[in-house]
Amino acid sequence: MALKDIKNKIAATSRTHKVTRAMEAVSAVKMRKTQEAALEGRPYARAALSMLTRLSGTEAVKRHPLAAHRDGTKIALVLITSDKGLAGALNSSVLKRACEALEGRAARDVAVYAYGRKGEEYFGRRGYRIVRSFENKSDTVPLAVMEELSRELSLGFLQGDYDKVITVYSHFKSTFEQVPTLRRLLPLSLPALHDIVAGIVPAKGKWSHEPSLEAPTAYEVEPEGGEVLGLLIPRLIAVSLYHMLLEAKASEHSARMVAMKNASEKSKEVARDLTRRFNKIRQAAITREVSEIISGREALAS
Repeated sequence: MALKDIKNKIAATSRTHKVTRAMEAVSAVKMRKTQEAALEGRPYARAALSMLTRLSGTEAVKRHPLAAHRDGTKIALVLITSDKGLAGALNSSVLKRACEALEGRAARDVAVYAYGRKGEEYFGRRGYRIVRSFENKSDTVPLAVMEELSRELSLGFLQGDYDKVITVYSHFKSTFEQVPTLRRLLPLSLPALHDIVAGIVPAKGKWSHEPSLEAPTAYEVEPEGGEVLGLLIPRLIAVSLYHMLLEAKASEHSARMVAMKNASEKSKEVARDLTRRFNKIRQAAITREVSEIISGREALAS
């Protein structure tokens, strides 16, 4: 490789380093904000879902249409990914987990609700029916969007359009660890609720020692169980979806910050190696020229 080519490559690598450093700084700021939102929202989400857990052992919930188990094959998938890339394996891990959940099912039996462009494009190219798609660019998403989606999913389940509603998202555990996670939203069941609540409680920190939730043997609901549950369950499903979105946002910015940090370090390393190579080639050229001059002078002197 010529010296000019190496010099151009060093300049290009340095420009890449500046870009990745800037993206790392931006992602770090966004990461802190979204992490705080996700962590601060955990007690509220846990308290809201604990209401369902306490009600789930009652006969009113067991007889509720949203808790009815069916043997059909129709499934609704709520997929939460990002609109942008450059986040390492975050989106690919979520998509892989979703494919594992749909293994053995025909595409015509799956309705996809894609929150994020990456998931929409992936399943759209594979012939799946995209019922609704949402942009996932903003870090502040109103709860009303999740409430609307919850009502639509609940109505579809009640009408028999779906026999099961699941969601796949990236669960935030730490800045360096995000876990692709599958949760079942409908039909309601005590084990599924326990899984969701257990995932909300962090492994360490202030909220890591929360007591386990137990469903009581009897629970009276006024004015009428079916009426109250018909309003309460979709609302609490919306809270669950909203919390999953917060977790996915925290995971996205954390993964992107780590990816950009690794890219910055790698570009710096590449630039250093290219500079060393440039200096060696230039030194060899100078040495060769000096040797030629000395040889020529000695030839003239002789």
